[in-house]
Amino acid sequence: MGSMIYKNKKPLLIFLIPAFAFMVVFLYYPFFLNIWNSFHVIKGLGQSAKGWNDPWYSNYLKIFTDPKMRTAMVNTLWMMLATLIGQVGIALLLAMMVDNIKRGAKLFRVLYFLPIVISATALALLFNLIFLYDTGMLNQIRMAFGANELLDFKKGSLAVLTMIIPVTWQYVGFYFIILVTGLNNISPDIYEAASIDGATKLQRVRFITLPLLHNVICTCITLAITGALKVFDLPYTMFPNGMPNNKTWLTGTYMYYQTISTKDVDYGSAIALVIVVLGVVLSQIANHALKEKDY
Repeated sequence: MGSMIYKNKKPLLIFLIPAFAFMVVFLYYPFFLNIWNSFHVIKGLGQSAKGWNDPWYSNYLKIFTDPKMRTAMVNTLWMMLATLIGQVGIALLLAMMVDNIKRGAKLFRVLYFLPIVISATALALLFNLIFLYDTGMLNQIRMAFGANELLDFKKGSLAVLTMIIPVTWQYVGFYFIILVTGLNNISPDIYEAASIDGATKLQRVRFITLPLLHNVICTCITLAITGALKVFDLPYTMFPNGMPNNKTWLTGTYMYYQTISTKDVDYGSAIALVIVVLGVVLSQIANHALKEKDY
């Protein structure tokens, strides 16, 4: 029966054509329309283009000279570094620790995954309460331990760090689940054989766990890179319009601001295309550097 299905390709088209049509309408068409918009003058959502930009590539020149975009790129790179270390790194440590727990492992999996279930807006409001200047939890703890001055975590040099921490915390559970699944696919017999040969726990992690998790870690790194480029909801809720003083822009939040708030649709489209290109290029660099391996 199975061989007959694969010989007759027509039934497969019933499933492939609707999926392909969905991708064309909701992915490829908007993508190419976005490229077209970036070369035209469009000053408002839903408005038609008022001709070509002069010159047609002026929006891309503006990206290189816009100080806010420069800030957004720098902050996004910091966010990317934080996701690689704070999300993937911490998730890997937690996954290896939980994998060695005989009792309560399911409870820890639920607890670590919980932040993903909570909406980003709710998390942003929660962390706003934590970082409030006068009545925030952190400042109350500091005052209880004798601090003389209140810290404003949403101003100055602390603003970017305050924005990065909640995003990092939110997605640790996501990578934790992926890595735990990868650990479960490693046969216990391999660890048992290594123990018989006298391998220590550290040696088992270095020579068995990490090599066999290599491809899973590569996937997590790729997802972290692309996720940092397009993160929007939580940072924008905590720091709307790049507050304070345009110091907390990210590529995703700045694209939204240009498109929705200032109605500069053509410039927002150019920023969106830059985000896509950066995501593809950086992902390819990461995949090439970490090359997937077969074991």
